Amino acid sequence: MNEEKLEKYILGHTTPEPDYLYRLYRATNIHTIHGRMASGHLQGRLLKMLVTMIRPRLILEVGTFSGYSALAMAEGLDDDGRLYTFEVNDEMEDFARQWIDGSPYGSKITFKIGDALTEAPRLWLTFDMVFIDGDKRHYADYYEMALTMVRRGGFIVADNTLWDGHVTDPAYDNDMQTCGIRHFNDLVAADPRTEQLILPLRDGLTLIRVI
Repeated sequence: MNEEKLEKYILGHTTPEPDYLYRLYRATNIHTIHGRMASGHLQGRLLKMLVTMIRPRLILEVGTFSGYSALAMAEGLDDDGRLYTFEVNDEMEDFARQWIDGSPYGSKITFKIGDALTEAPRLWLTFDMVFIDGDKRHYADYYEMALTMVRRGGFIVADNTLWDGHVTDPAYDNDMQTCGIRHFNDLVAADPRTEQLILPLRDGLTLIRVI
């Protein structure tokens, strides 16, 4: 199977990303070191679709990076919806803020620089949906935090949960980020408080419903 041809076929049969997000993705890859960390076309359309289906009023995002995923989710929000996004790397602030503030959905987004683990609980809000895409070493911590802030029946979505296939590769047994993802996956799979599904989309996307 030619994966490049298959990906092109999939994207050709998926609703196009808005021009603004297309330009943001290109700018992210040109002006940042780890451009592939941005969600991109396929995952962005899925995030927007999930928001449209779930219809959350409040979304929490852990890990803004360039703002692509935040804008994709904000696109699906109702008029009274709001998204709070935290980025721990202050070097991304100027880049992400200009794209968020200049977008058609910037008014729905509160962008904060800081560690979500300490800053998000200070919002004293109950969220309908949480998107986790921060430091892989702390995924289990983000998950436990999210469970204290998401309503019953709400959703947690976690990115990069297959981690380029490293989760099943013994060569990465001593890699801290891989270990963090593995610990998170094992924790979620054994948690009676939630039900979960890993989608093999891009780098792995886990959908979690709080029960």
